[in-house]
Amino acid sequence: MLYDKDIREPLFDFLEAYYGKIRILEEKQMGRSRADIVMILPSSVVGIEIKSDADTYARLQRQVKDYNQYFDYNYVVAGSSHAMHIEEHVPEWWGIITVEQVDGEADFYILRKPKENPGVNQKKKLSLLWRPELAHIQELNRLPKYRQRSKQFVMEKILLGVPGDILREQVSQELFERDYTRIEEIIREYKKR
Repeated sequence: MLYDKDIREPLFDFLEAYYGKIRILEEKQMGRSRADIVMILPSSVVGIEIKSDADTYARLQRQVKDYNQYFDYNYVVAGSSHAMHIEEHVPEWWGIITVEQVDGEADFYILRKPKENPGVNQKKKLSLLWRPELAHIQELNRLPKYRQRSKQFVMEKILLGVPGDILREQVSQELFERDYTRIEEIIREYKKR
């Protein structure tokens, strides 16, 4: 039986081998759910939900709804106890990765590749960004700075002023380049406002 802790680290290696250069964020709050993994690719954001052999489907319906609002693509990683039935629990555009134990190691197989998520809410996806990252997108697109306005106001202006395909790539780039060593500095800046 594989548990989340047995799957997570080997999954990162598998995803990097499959996709190349990626950025991984863990346990990211989105909506009423928490994404197990957010994989950042150069031009898209991918949500990944792990359902280990020890997990149930109790929260999956709500998680699917939340993931669908935030991410360009989604995967469910299913332990062998779920592999035969997981397709019934996720939309057809979700990718499915199965994992089983082979010679004491987690072995991954892409059962179904993800298709582009038709229900992404661009405003919710933008909310994943920090205020300095939003400011950088404003700068890239020559939008007014709106320094004294709320994050919600700034997001609305970005959505109105930046074409969707350009914004999608810029959001991915901001998340890809995020510098977590600056988090304390960013918090201090935010508290000053």
